[in-house]
Amino acid sequence: MSRASESAPRPEGEGTATAWARQELESLLARGLRRSLEPLESPQGPLVRVGGEVLINFASNDYLGLAASPTLRAAAAAALEQYGVGTGASRLVVGDTRAHQRLEARLAAFERAEAVLLFNTGFAANTGILPALVGAGDAVFSDALNHASLVDGCRLSRARTVVYPHADAGALARALKETPARRKLVVTDTVFSMDGDHAPLAELVAVCREEGAALLVDEAHATGVLGPRGAGLCEELGLSGQVDLRMGTLSKAFGALGAYVATSRPVVELLLNRARPFVFSTSLPAALCAAAEAAVDMVEGDVPLREKLWRNIRRFSEGLRALGFPAEPRSAIFPVLLGEPEHALAAARHCRERGLLVKAIRPPTVPEGTSRLRFCLSAAHTEGHIDAALDVLRGLRGSIHG
Repeated sequence: MSRASESAPRPEGEGTATAWARQELESLLARGLRRSLEPLESPQGPLVRVGGEVLINFASNDYLGLAASPTLRAAAAAALEQYGVGTGASRLVVGDTRAHQRLEARLAAFERAEAVLLFNTGFAANTGILPALVGAGDAVFSDALNHASLVDGCRLSRARTVVYPHADAGALARALKETPARRKLVVTDTVFSMDGDHAPLAELVAVCREEGAALLVDEAHATGVLGPRGAGLCEELGLSGQVDLRMGTLSKAFGALGAYVATSRPVVELLLNRARPFVFSTSLPAALCAAAEAAVDMVEGDVPLREKLWRNIRRFSEGLRALGFPAEPRSAIFPVLLGEPEHALAAARHCRERGLLVKAIRPPTVPEGTSRLRFCLSAAHTEGHIDAALDVLRGLRGSIHG
C-alpha cells in the first residue's frame, strides 16, 4: 500500500475502520486478490444455478453428491421435528442430544477408533485440538502446504512451530532430532486440498514412532473418498491404529456440516475439557447430526457410489494427460496451474462463459506464483459433464501452455 493511499483524505463522515477497509480492498483489487460472494440459487449438485445460469459445477467438495440427497434430507427433517432448530447452548451446558451421541458412536465404529468427538467445523476442530494438546515448551511440526486451519492451530497453540518442506519425511526426521521440546506433535493433511496429492503417511508414522512424536492427520479431503470403506488414507494404507489423531469433516464427501476427531478415550476427554471451540460454541443442530449419521451409512455401505467417483476421477485424469497437463488419479482434486492471479481469473471467466463453474484459487490460499483453477470431481458428474470440462480446457490449452 502506498503512502499516498494511506494519507488520502477520506469521505466526510467515514469511520476510521471503514477507511482502513477501503484501503485494503483497493490493494486486494489491484493485485487481483479481491473476493466476493456469489450465492447459489439451487441445491448443491453437479448442475447448479448461479446468477440465472445453469452451470456444470466443478467447484464443490461434495465428492459423493450427497449434499442434496433425499436420504439425508429425510433424516434431517425427522430430527428437526424431534429436536427443533437450534440447540441453545454448548454441549457441556445443555446442547448435547442423543443425536450427537449417536453420531459420535457411529463415527467411532466407522473409523474403528476408541472414541470420537464432534466439532462444528473442520476449522474449529484443528484450531481447538492443537492448543489443547501442546503449548509453550512444546513443538509442532507442520507440512508447508497444510490447511489454513492447521496453520492457525499451530499459531494458537503457542508451541514452537517448525514448518518442514512439503511431504518431505526426511526433512521432518531431521527437524525432530534437532528441535528440543517437552512434547513433539507432527501435523499434516493426508490429501492436500489444493494439489490433491498425498502425504507420505507410512514414512511419517515411522518417523514419529522413532522420535517419540505424536501424529495428527487431517483427512478432510480423504474421508469418503479413499479406503475400502471410505475411511480415508489411513484406512487405505492400513495405518489407522498407528496414527494418534485423525480429523475428518462431515461437510465434504458426507454432504452435511461439522467435523470430528477419532482418537483414544483419554484424548477425547482432554479435548472435551480444553478444546475452546468445543467448550465455548453452541453445538451443531441435531438435524445436521442425524443427516451426517445417514451419510456415514451411505458412504460405508454404498461401494458402487465410491466406485463411480473413481471412474470419474480416472476419466478426467486421462483426459487431462491427453491435453498435456500433469494429472495423477490420486484424489478428487485436480489443479490446473496458471501462475498469476489475473491468468487464473481469466481462465475461470473463460470456463464460465462455456458453462462450467470452476473457481480461480489465488494467494494466500496457494503460494505466490501458483494461482490455478481447481477442479473437483463428484460421483454425481456424468461422463458428459467430464467431457464438457475437457473440451473447455482444450480451448484453454494454448494460452495456458503459452
